[in-house]
Amino acid sequence: MISCNVSPSCQSHQQGKIKELPLLESEVLQVHAPPFVTNESVSSETKGQGHAPAFTRIQRRRSFIKKKMVRPGTANGEAAKGSDGGGGTTEDISVPKDLDLIALPQLCFPGGLQIASEQREDSYHYLVFTDVFGNRTHAVVVQYYRPIQDGGHQNGHRLSSKSSHLYTAYSICVISKYPYYNALRDLPNIKLVNLTTCVPLPVLSQVFSLRPLQIGLPPREDKDRPAVDLDLHLPFLCFRPRQLLQIITSLLTEQRVVLFSWDWARLTLLAESLMLFIHPLVWQHPFVPVLSSQMLDFLMAPTAYLMGCHLHHYEEVAAETDDLILVNIDDGTVSSSSSDGVDLPDVPLAAREVEGLQMHYDLEVCHLGSSTDVNDQRAQRRQWQRKLNTHIQNITLELIVNIFREVHDHLNYEHRVFNSDEFFRSREPADQPFFKKVLDTHIFHSFLRDRLNRKMDAFTRMELSTRTEAYRLKSMTEFPRRPTMQELARKYTSPESRLSKRLGASLPNLGEGVGSLVGPLMQNSLKNIQVDSGRWTAVVCLKSPQKPVRCFKLPEFPPPLAYHYVQNYYQVMITLLDKAISGVAFEDSSLLACYHYLRGFVNTVAGKRLDALEDFQNLYKTDTDIFPGELVNALVDSLQDGERAQANRRTEIKRLISRVKKDHERERACHDDEAVKRFQLPKKHMQLEDFVRHVQESGIVKDQGTIHRLFEALTVGKEQKQVDPELFRVFYTFWKETEAEAQEVALPASVLEHLEANECVFKLSSSVKTSHGVGKIAMTQRRLFLLTVGRPGYVEVTKFRDIEEVKISSAPFLLLRIPSLKIKTTLRKETFEVNLKSEVDLWHLMVKEMWAGRKMADDHKDPQYMQQALTNALLMDAVVGCLQSQKAIFAATKLAHFDRMKLEVPMMVPKTTSETLKHKINPSLDLTSPQAVDVLLYTPGQLGVSFDTEGDGNPKLWCALSDGKVVVFDAASWSMQQSQVQVGSSRVNCMLGVDRQQVWIGSQDSVIYIISTRSMSCNKQLTDHRSEVTGLAIGDPKVVYSCSAEGTVMAWDVSTLQVRKQFRLSCDRLQSIQLCSGTLWCCKLIVIIVVVIPPTSFRCQRLTGVVCYVFQKEQLWTACIDVGELCVWHLAELTKPFQRIQLPDCAGVTCLIKVKNQIWVGSRSSGKSRGKIYVVDTQRHTVEKELVAHTDCVQALCSAEDRYVLSGAAREDGKIAIWKVE
Repeated sequence: MISCNVSPSCQSHQQGKIKELPLLESEVLQVHAPPFVTNESVSSETKGQGHAPAFTRIQRRRSFIKKKMVRPGTANGEAAKGSDGGGGTTEDISVPKDLDLIALPQLCFPGGLQIASEQREDSYHYLVFTDVFGNRTHAVVVQYYRPIQDGGHQNGHRLSSKSSHLYTAYSICVISKYPYYNALRDLPNIKLVNLTTCVPLPVLSQVFSLRPLQIGLPPREDKDRPAVDLDLHLPFLCFRPRQLLQIITSLLTEQRVVLFSWDWARLTLLAESLMLFIHPLVWQHPFVPVLSSQMLDFLMAPTAYLMGCHLHHYEEVAAETDDLILVNIDDGTVSSSSSDGVDLPDVPLAAREVEGLQMHYDLEVCHLGSSTDVNDQRAQRRQWQRKLNTHIQNITLELIVNIFREVHDHLNYEHRVFNSDEFFRSREPADQPFFKKVLDTHIFHSFLRDRLNRKMDAFTRMELSTRTEAYRLKSMTEFPRRPTMQELARKYTSPESRLSKRLGASLPNLGEGVGSLVGPLMQNSLKNIQVDSGRWTAVVCLKSPQKPVRCFKLPEFPPPLAYHYVQNYYQVMITLLDKAISGVAFEDSSLLACYHYLRGFVNTVAGKRLDALEDFQNLYKTDTDIFPGELVNALVDSLQDGERAQANRRTEIKRLISRVKKDHERERACHDDEAVKRFQLPKKHMQLEDFVRHVQESGIVKDQGTIHRLFEALTVGKEQKQVDPELFRVFYTFWKETEAEAQEVALPASVLEHLEANECVFKLSSSVKTSHGVGKIAMTQRRLFLLTVGRPGYVEVTKFRDIEEVKISSAPFLLLRIPSLKIKTTLRKETFEVNLKSEVDLWHLMVKEMWAGRKMADDHKDPQYMQQALTNALLMDAVVGCLQSQKAIFAATKLAHFDRMKLEVPMMVPKTTSETLKHKINPSLDLTSPQAVDVLLYTPGQLGVSFDTEGDGNPKLWCALSDGKVVVFDAASWSMQQSQVQVGSSRVNCMLGVDRQQVWIGSQDSVIYIISTRSMSCNKQLTDHRSEVTGLAIGDPKVVYSCSAEGTVMAWDVSTLQVRKQFRLSCDRLQSIQLCSGTLWCCKLIVIIVVVIPPTSFRCQRLTGVVCYVFQKEQLWTACIDVGELCVWHLAELTKPFQRIQLPDCAGVTCLIKVKNQIWVGSRSSGKSRGKIYVVDTQRHTVEKELVAHTDCVQALCSAEDRYVLSGAAREDGKIAIWKVE
């Protein structure tokens, strides 16, 4: 924090007559800036000390930016002290380099410094300073008036207090790195306050005393949001909703916006509120909420900006500059300096219901009695304001989410491409003017970069939490984009039932009937808007109750800011934080993290670098979200040689330094490749690799296998296997035109009632003659139907699963034979015939492919086969449309993947497999190629019960893929709940559910990551292991055991995340651990080590080739990776197995689990079905079932409450099968 005293200089400039009030020139009188030391004092104080003190006994109080002229005289007639023969004096004391003391006086007196004829009340206004890197600092300025002393001079004339009573203004400017506007407003009442240790933290409010007031600093809502210490409802009191949306639109489209008001304080408060309203989008342009009269030329800048100035400049600014958006805060109006008026596009349509928002404090407390304690009243008001601010932030966040929700559907994460053209075309025509301007802005580009980086911020959390189950299921398909029947029904309903008002999203009703929010009849609450939406949930303004906030009271500030007193202050604060930390239960990890962060920060400014690093190290176990990476890097770089030697002797700090350096290097490497590309059609001939990339970037299809077949189709008959750019352009254009035609399909209600809500029309033939009349053949993902002409009607042709035969024939027409398509179904005796003429060959291929895909999907319980078949059929259509030659049909046959599979290798699913298999899901759906399922974990829950506001209580399935990716499914519907939770960048080896609230994940990078099952965030890490974590096991509910490859086993206290005990086993590679009857079984390559808990004895038992094992009563079941058999041992006699069970057609066992009285065995097989699962009866020791569902070896098995077993396969298959347990 910096405090500046600004006063009038002794030279005044006459404005009109002498007796009229003149304008004075202001200057900086005093600067108080941490660390309040001069270079000389630092060197003298640090002599013989190991670190630089934060303060010295010599304080820096005065700083002059120019030589001060000798006053003509003083009040007592004596010469000014320090002057030498009328010369000037300077005081060479530096000020912070980012503080412009030349411009500061202008901003402290933005309307000019004027003499007043009467005493005026103190007034406040607020400033924001932005450096070249976009970093902002904030300030509060208080102006107060004092009488001009007798003997003052004006224009060479001596002023006498007897002749007139004149007053001049002084100001105090308090500057802070953080936007604590309400708190800073109370600080200028004292000469100086040290806020070095006041940093915004989640769930922790910091309170300090400035007698008689208690000043509270509000916490952050989350790590991505700034602390909010202003009244966010002020814009709602100044503007009607339509005007407020116009201002937000101006910011989102990056206009030049100028705020006007008679009150300087309103300018910054309104501007800062607007910045919070568009969060998480970040304003990228000049932001100067207050312009002094001398700075009006800033408004001539050609770039976008948000600036503010006094209302008496309104006419001047409007006349001098074109294309400005002029916002009159006092009148609540929005206008333009252009003669054409305001030309802003409307915000897009939205469908939201808004609950009432109470914006009047008096109504909130009218039932309460008055308090005689002013601090109690202030605390009550702060609590109400914080609650209201949270509601307003949720409302405005909904607005942003509603506008940009579907951006996710047009991103390609692998190639960092946004298909802006496709996104734009998918918008409603009325919304396109808005998006046309927004898509080219810097603010949107920065937003895209965060989305491509998969940033888990407030936008992402709300977007995920407001998805309907229908949308989640739809997102798990790879269907090309087409409107569903439900969407078409809304699109073509009568005008009376459609949304007729523009988006208020979560803002008030935008109709003209809404009363003004200013004036005597203010609207007290927001009206409700309720519109049906098939895309979003009916729950609208997220009722996310505020997180409980704790207060930490800072000690009293020392009266003299001398080094000794300040160091004592820091020590007192550290002692208080020690006491606070010891009194917090570890379950409240967020609060504990705040205390560790705060103590680390205090240790930093106190010069105790090693203690600070130890505190920041503790954040790994409490909350990594607030880990200050840049600060820790700076601390590490500033370590002295002696401190570095001590750090190397302290294991935790040494590990922290190493980790931080690696993370810093990784972040720098990532920043080099964060560009966002817009999709562009290729300009050169493409080989296969380039073709794959361009097709993926276009958003047509992701799967590499499908793209390879498409490349083969487009290069049929070519000697050089490459696609020329013109052919790609024609293909892409045809695909998009077909997609656009499907958007315009108008089906009457009588037809829609025959179709399911999520069906889409993907292909529509020309008008043809059929055996059931004249009409158009329509194809959805489920069926074929005839859309009759004339009065549109519906005639069911067939569902794809009911087809029995499809063939090309010919129908007589006069003297000709017209090619026709005959479809025979199992539900009708008669054959359906349609005269498709020239389209018959294409429809024949498409229907056969859809039929084959449907059959495979039903047989394998895998809906993705149907999705892939549909994609193949539409690609056939596009290939035939773009080639327009005799070889077009032959080329299209290259895409008949499932039809060819059905003919070449009949995929008959064994009856046992079909009866046991329930469903299949694909965790790699968002990826370009299948990924191996390394680990599976099921966590139980309770359907329909919400454990808290941060997540639901449904059971979940956790699936670990490559490179630290974890995908989460809702186990109630098997829909994807979280497409990716990133835990490091290395392979996941093991997962364990703990307390139904946490999932522990052991990684190859030697870290145990802890994910909250409620918030789905990974904000805790255990970093004590030295090599990859290979196994996790839970003992009693309070203890978790972990092992690493080099043989270390650790017992963790679940509540404190501290290591209770650890020991080291001598082995080459420790692979896993399990607990059984108080005994810890540790498995290495061919040896099981038995450890009695507590670990007082060890017993090595050589069991040949053991890789995986389970316990069944008093038996141990083991298996080996290269032998197709199970060995059963008595726990009391481990010298040799008493039973060996041979597994047919098994080359090796990869995993085992016990379910009821069965052992489920995952294996790798030598046949074509490389992944088999064997179900073995534990009583009869026989193989009951052989299940065939994977085309690659089974790598993971887990049980869902003994009702289902889930199996995950290696990379060539990459799917999860869900099996019923009998």
